[in-house]
Amino acid sequence: MRKVNAVISMAVVALLLLHAVAGGFQLMGVFPGGNQVLAVLAWIMTGLIVLHIIIGIKLTADTLIAIRKSGVSYQRENRIFWARRISGFAIMLFAFCHVAIFLGPSGDVFRLTVFEGVQLATQILLVLSIAVHVLTNIKPLLISFGIKGLRIYVKDVLFVLAILMLFSGIAMVIYYLRWNVMWR
Repeated sequence: MRKVNAVISMAVVALLLLHAVAGGFQLMGVFPGGNQVLAVLAWIMTGLIVLHIIIGIKLTADTLIAIRKSGVSYQRENRIFWARRISGFAIMLFAFCHVAIFLGPSGDVFRLTVFEGVQLATQILLVLSIAVHVLTNIKPLLISFGIKGLRIYVKDVLFVLAILMLFSGIAMVIYYLRWNVMWR
């Protein structure tokens, strides 16, 4: 089950990269919205995320059962484990907000009904929670695929993800400014 989850996680990360870049350019006004291929890929990513959540819940339940049976929880040693679970839960909440905000149909393209401070804050928190979740899970993900020399790959992956997260955050701020300054 962990290997299946690793494959799903890698597919989600790849689709997330594509979604974040394309969506960022759309938010900044570089590309027009309404691309059907990107919409299909976003829904495929959503389905994979649901599978990832189900597997994550099962693995977390197994861990909690093992903790209960052993009677020892090792809180300090399991901080990264809980950071992964908490960031995953935060992603679920903020992803729901993301879908609710960005799926306002208006004809053939999707438009927002409003994008003010609260919406911007939820999207920045989504980016941050994804960053925490991916950063705490990248090493075990690489290990699960048998990738050796982790230090080199982890640094490269972290650099690319940091740039992507920064780009996504900037795109959301630009969209916020476009919505609240230029369109009023």
